[in-house]
Amino acid sequence: MKKPLAVIVGPTAVGKTDVSILVAKQLGGEIVSADSMQIYKFMNIGPAKPTPEEMKDVKHHMIDIVEPWQDYSVAQFQRQARRCIEGIHSRGRLPIVVGGTGLYINSLIYDLNFTNTVSDPRFRAELQKLARERGKEYLYERLKRVDPGTAKRLHVNDLRRVIRALEVYHCSGKPMSEYNTGMRDAELYNPVIFGLTMPRQELYRRIEKRVDRMMDEGLVDEVKGLLERGCTREMVSMQGLGYKEVIGYLEGEYSLSEAVELLKRNTRRFAKRQFTWFKRDDRIIWMDIHEIGDKDRTADRIVHYIKLNLKA
Repeated sequence: MKKPLAVIVGPTAVGKTDVSILVAKQLGGEIVSADSMQIYKFMNIGPAKPTPEEMKDVKHHMIDIVEPWQDYSVAQFQRQARRCIEGIHSRGRLPIVVGGTGLYINSLIYDLNFTNTVSDPRFRAELQKLARERGKEYLYERLKRVDPGTAKRLHVNDLRRVIRALEVYHCSGKPMSEYNTGMRDAELYNPVIFGLTMPRQELYRRIEKRVDRMMDEGLVDEVKGLLERGCTREMVSMQGLGYKEVIGYLEGEYSLSEAVELLKRNTRRFAKRQFTWFKRDDRIIWMDIHEIGDKDRTADRIVHYIKLNLKA
């Protein structure tokens, strides 16, 4: 019999962390982060990691596992996260996967094979140089020619993923979009997937408040510290929301207030892309936090559903 797996997804700032911790406490579960930025050490404010107090109450996995200057692939995430899930099952507890990185989520609940998707750091560096010299639009148009399916779901400013898609095509001769077709369920798990949502304008207000809070908590100093450690803006980790915008400010490209507004705009756009990604999966059980009432009621509803439907 397939092993049970609870999954909580949704856009940034919707409240996944709060709800998932409440669910884990009620069910005696452990949380596996599926966030492509929470994996990095020394980067706490931008990815809105759970606080030490929250992680003391509920065990978390796949957070602070990679140095920010190291490369990290979806295949590596899949292997490590599945080991974490097996460990949770062996302790007789429920694994709860939580995050907003769609490909990370799919790598766990679907039988995606990444073994043919090799990397070429030299080619990637060439693309990064081209982006600086000829602009993001040049690479995006190049991607549209070789992999229109992936280009359609990416924004022209999502340089990291545009480059990764070009790298996949360069290395394998196969468009990245083909890796997500004909997906079979992973044989390991019996997943139940919950999607958290709320009215778009309410989410945007939460995003703006989160950005203001990040600035108050010292995001600029956090970025300065990473640069002092030797990080550069070309690194994958530094392409994350909050970091690339603050680097632009620190390098004199615009003012701090302009950086804040840019971060708010980019985060809103990112949330919209997350919605688009997750809406394609018709197995997701959507829960509108605003309609339900609050995070506590939302968590209670998820717990009730899991108890009724998710069997070991």
